[in-house]
Amino acid sequence: MHDASVERGGGDAPRHMSTTPLWGLLVLVAGLALTAWLALGEWKGERGRVQSLQRSLADAAPARLREPLAGAALGLRAMQTVLLAGTPQLDQGTFDSYQRNLRSQEWIHGYVLIAFAQRHGDAGNDGGATYRYQYVAPLEGNEVLVGFDIARQPENMEALRRARDADAPALSAPFQLLQFRDRQGAGDMGITVRLPAYTPGAMPATVDERRARELGALAVSVRLEPMVRQALYGRILDHMDVEIRDLGALPAHARVFASAPLPADTASLQVRRMEFGGRTWELRLWPRAPMGAWGQLRLIVIGGSSISVLLALFLWSQATLHRRAVELARRMSARFGESEARFQALNEMLPALVLVADARDGRIRYANRAARTQLGNVAGEPLEGLFADAAQGRAAVAATLLEGNWNSQEAFVVRGADAALWVNGSLAMLDMDHVPHLLMVAGDTSAQREMTERLRYQATHDELTGLCNRREFERCLRQALLDRGDTGAASFALMYIDLDQFKLINDLSGHTAGDQLLVQLSQAMRRHIRDGDLLARLGGDEFGLLASGVDKAQADQLAEQVRACIERSTFCWLGRSYTVSASIGLVLVDRPGCTLKDLLAWADSACYQAKEDGRNRVCVYRDDADATRRMGEMEWASRLRRAMEQDRLLLDYQEIVPLSAGANPVTRVELLLRMRGEDGSVIAPGVFMVAAERYGLMPAVDRWVIRTALANFANLHPCGNRLQNCAINLSGASLEDEGLADFILDAIARNGVPPQRLCLEITETVAVRDLLRVVRVIERLRAAGCRIALDDFGAGMASFGYLKNLPVDVIKIDGSFVRDLGRDPMSRTIVDAVTRIGHQRGAKVVAEWVDDLGTLDLLRELGVDSAQGFALHRPQRVVFQRENLERREGRDA
Repeated sequence: MHDASVERGGGDAPRHMSTTPLWGLLVLVAGLALTAWLALGEWKGERGRVQSLQRSLADAAPARLREPLAGAALGLRAMQTVLLAGTPQLDQGTFDSYQRNLRSQEWIHGYVLIAFAQRHGDAGNDGGATYRYQYVAPLEGNEVLVGFDIARQPENMEALRRARDADAPALSAPFQLLQFRDRQGAGDMGITVRLPAYTPGAMPATVDERRARELGALAVSVRLEPMVRQALYGRILDHMDVEIRDLGALPAHARVFASAPLPADTASLQVRRMEFGGRTWELRLWPRAPMGAWGQLRLIVIGGSSISVLLALFLWSQATLHRRAVELARRMSARFGESEARFQALNEMLPALVLVADARDGRIRYANRAARTQLGNVAGEPLEGLFADAAQGRAAVAATLLEGNWNSQEAFVVRGADAALWVNGSLAMLDMDHVPHLLMVAGDTSAQREMTERLRYQATHDELTGLCNRREFERCLRQALLDRGDTGAASFALMYIDLDQFKLINDLSGHTAGDQLLVQLSQAMRRHIRDGDLLARLGGDEFGLLASGVDKAQADQLAEQVRACIERSTFCWLGRSYTVSASIGLVLVDRPGCTLKDLLAWADSACYQAKEDGRNRVCVYRDDADATRRMGEMEWASRLRRAMEQDRLLLDYQEIVPLSAGANPVTRVELLLRMRGEDGSVIAPGVFMVAAERYGLMPAVDRWVIRTALANFANLHPCGNRLQNCAINLSGASLEDEGLADFILDAIARNGVPPQRLCLEITETVAVRDLLRVVRVIERLRAAGCRIALDDFGAGMASFGYLKNLPVDVIKIDGSFVRDLGRDPMSRTIVDAVTRIGHQRGAKVVAEWVDDLGTLDLLRELGVDSAQGFALHRPQRVVFQRENLERREGRDA
């Protein structure tokens, strides 16, 4: 029994010993297998999360790149809208103002400039058309682009044509920016976003209409390197390297951006495409360094192996294994939660408003950070309640539920008093966990609308006073005429208000004081007009008032109130006080058939009559002889403007003959202005000069004469270059021009005419009227070598004492004394006195209007140096070369 017992006991021990290692081995193998399975799962999961993050970053990159390009397109669209609405005449200053209002450099990184290029050439003939940059803002640093023809850059021309034909933003291929090129021809790469500019009117609807109404092209220029780096700044460039290529560009310029060379191993390469403005960019993204929490994998391998060894050694219980499995599952669930958080973080980074609502009850379940910032906490509120127009909100939700989407609609979104904005929004249906939801994505367009409204306001209002400008006033006046013609409405009144002696305040206290006076008077007049009346600043010190629904007595009373309020205004500036008055021309529109041109002409005529009657009064337009005369002068002023535009001004020359027998036989002439009528007839200056002086055309006429004469100096007389002296008359209005002396000296230098051969004639009455100003101009021109003549001396009966203060070289005796020299002893005495005084001053004396040869002997006897008149030489036409003038003007430009 004992032996058997021993034998049985000995047999059990080995069986127990062999079973324990087997179980231990099985547990070890099972543990290692489980560890390997878990490690493989973790590796696959982490790799999936890394790849998901890479895909998310890659998916976000095109949208981030599109943002600055879309911003540039929005700015161009605002500028295009202003041009379509019809703006005042563009100039560099106005264009700079528009560019500052757009503030593109604040939200477009790499922004260089915005520019406008004028089209030259037939519509539809792209091969012969040129697009030269006319306005560039900012101008500083970009001066090289002014006058540059876009046709010299094929990349830009291709984008320009696409934008014009489609009326959509067009993106150019990358090219070297001209203003950044160095001496070796290398420079920064950039692109342009383009939109066409059309002539004012409705938006053209077809390609042919767009080409026909093409005015030019608008463009925003951007440097690629800073734009791309800012667009991808953050998680994208922190974790990924990027290479961007333009698929349609030439190989030399195809690369848009590269943060690092393309890796040899392309297994982790992410490829995306961004399309904008008719071009496609290919984005290749790859991780900068291995991504993911691979330490967790090592922890699983080590921990699993250790656990397996411990299990094998100690045969841990099933409970221990279960606890560890639960812990492992918890960690895996946490990892999945982190992945979901990453997706939500990407959504939170979007600048657009993103809202998700349950389609079953329409209440908002989620709002991203941009939506919460703009609208506050909207969770749980009905989506349609955000719309200011409740009907629009209901229609948007209904359309989405029925049709699946509601795309790109303008809406005003409000929530309380502090959250109100304009958006461009879209709605779409999506399923989340098998539950239908409404997804709303909206972009804030409030700034764009505000910018457009600001530009529209600037186009119709005077910047200084805030009143309507002339263009808007004439539009309202034209509409009033149409309304009265269509409906037979009550009469209305037009008032033309011109301040008296406003120039005196500008001259004494400066233009800043004048501007302040205009602002003060604008506010005073506003307080004395009725609601509904339109007050506008027409230009300078001129205002217009349109009063509706008034009869003659009411119009007279209103005009007198405005005049009285101006008269009562006292203007103080730097210790000086000024009283102000105004002359008002009143036209009552109480009969049909009036035109805008008639009304403005009648009001101007009545205002001029008020000034002639003594100023500070109201004058009602009447159709009498004086009004007819003024209307005739206005017509001659209009005809003179057309003649200048059509190059129908003429020059005659009349020789000035020396009277001394021993005088050198030199040739001197005086130039006389003529005008060729539209029927080919030649019109004498006495017919149109009064109108030219009254309506401010003489400075332009005088400059035309100076420019033409100096550009054709060798053709003014048959003697050619032997012409010793040419006399040109200057009007009083020209002498009041601060830039006259600079213009004359510049023309002399540009045409290479010796200044000693030019004699400038001023009348005695002009010299006496503004002696100090005339002396400054004379002294500057004489210092350069020009000669100065005092014309028509004696006609104004000025004091001989003025000759002491006038530095002149020639005195021309008025022809009224010369013509009566043989019959009137007083005329002989005056001519003798002028001659003696002139010689005493060292000046030459010339007699005008010599109509008979008998007068010559008397002039010689009195010592007069030279004479001119029909008895000596009749005026003859100057024949000059037009192409010579055009060539000189082109070279100067």
